[in-house]
Amino acid sequence: MDPTAWVAILIICMAVVGVLRGVDVRLVLLAAALALGALAGDLAPIVREFLATFSNEKFVVPICTAMGFAYVMKHTECDKHLVLVLVRPLRYVRFLLIPGVVLVGFFVNIPVISQTSTAVCLGTVIVPIIRAAGFSPLAIGSCLLLGASVGGELLNPGAPELLTVSAKTGVPTQQMWRNILPLVLPILGVSTFIFWIVTVRAERKLAKLEPQPATAENVPTVSERINPIKALVPLVPLLLLFLSGPPLELISVPQRWMVNRPPHEPAAAVGGAAGAEALERKKDASANTRLIGLAMLIGVGLAAAAAPTKAKGCAKAFFEGAGYGFTNIISLIVIANCFGKGIEQVGLARQLGRLIAESPGLLHPLAGYVPALFAFVCGSGMASTQSLYGFFHQPALDHDQDPLEVGAMVSVGSAVGRTMSPVAAVVLMCATLTGTKPFDLVKRVGPPLIAGLTVAIALRVLGFV
Repeated sequence: MDPTAWVAILIICMAVVGVLRGVDVRLVLLAAALALGALAGDLAPIVREFLATFSNEKFVVPICTAMGFAYVMKHTECDKHLVLVLVRPLRYVRFLLIPGVVLVGFFVNIPVISQTSTAVCLGTVIVPIIRAAGFSPLAIGSCLLLGASVGGELLNPGAPELLTVSAKTGVPTQQMWRNILPLVLPILGVSTFIFWIVTVRAERKLAKLEPQPATAENVPTVSERINPIKALVPLVPLLLLFLSGPPLELISVPQRWMVNRPPHEPAAAVGGAAGAEALERKKDASANTRLIGLAMLIGVGLAAAAAPTKAKGCAKAFFEGAGYGFTNIISLIVIANCFGKGIEQVGLARQLGRLIAESPGLLHPLAGYVPALFAFVCGSGMASTQSLYGFFHQPALDHDQDPLEVGAMVSVGSAVGRTMSPVAAVVLMCATLTGTKPFDLVKRVGPPLIAGLTVAIALRVLGFV
């Protein structure tokens, strides 16, 4: 490598040290991006990337509306009722509490794409149940963390990581579940199984988990009454997106609800009803992005109807969530894009492309492990995907690899790295809810997650998924 590349690596290493020392990740990555731009002799691309991403509706609309929806779910307690439905069977199978809680967290994280919101929602219901069953705070916190952050949100078309891949490939996010699912399931299964074994052994050593007969005293209960309508509301936007998007397309949503289309009359005058229908079938570039926002707004309306006593606060909760999404997610996307542009300018992306060209078999392992490492450092799976996917997109095309498959690998690797990061918001939240230390939670979930990611990469390399 030339001297410029070595200086760039030094700048990146300094950024890593800054993040690990607790400096705000946005400040660190922006400073690094500007330094890389200066090293390349041109700061203009960094500034352009900042402004373009800051105003890009492909990220702002779906992410902010999804976070607004998550806040409304919390305000109306619809998410709590969904958790109660999923947790209720666990009171009969005490020995399955650990994997059960992880799976409940995984499923709740699909409609509630925020890992932190998922952890809070789970914590209010799960913590008393597991504590009553005799598990230690470390076991409880790590269960919450693994379930809330292992990658459930990647099955939601509104997930920020999928939007990044969609922006590069032009493929609607509704179609990406078929690329994500074969990778998420091995990671979920392997990491949960290993985590279960490790936790049971650790609890036995602490004398916290001893064989007990199933009695009324030690079987956890869920006594709160469940409202089935509230429990279904969090699933509505998810169902709408899957039913209206490819490949199902069972529901047709008129595009005039999302974009300003030319009136049908001129088209009908020229081509009749067939012309008007053809115009409607022609997808607008913004329609898929805004469809996610529309689905979230419909969910907000249903939540207000399901909880009429709290309806007056739904609008405030929605915009508070949207503001949180812009502050904590969009801002990271903006800075991550700038950081990625800086890396591209100094030529490190070309170095990665050459490495993959020399050893094509490294494409998927690098696409999994490198984003995981970056997410571990910065605490954000979204920032990792946004910064790094572009570096793997072109090599995938060059080697006749499906860029969607590579994007799926980058996304799940980023999710794994975030879950193992002591500076991730979801890790800090789980530690706060259970009175544990973030590093202790990371040490408990880290090895199972690495094993799960390794299995997923091996399956992909061997052609099984």
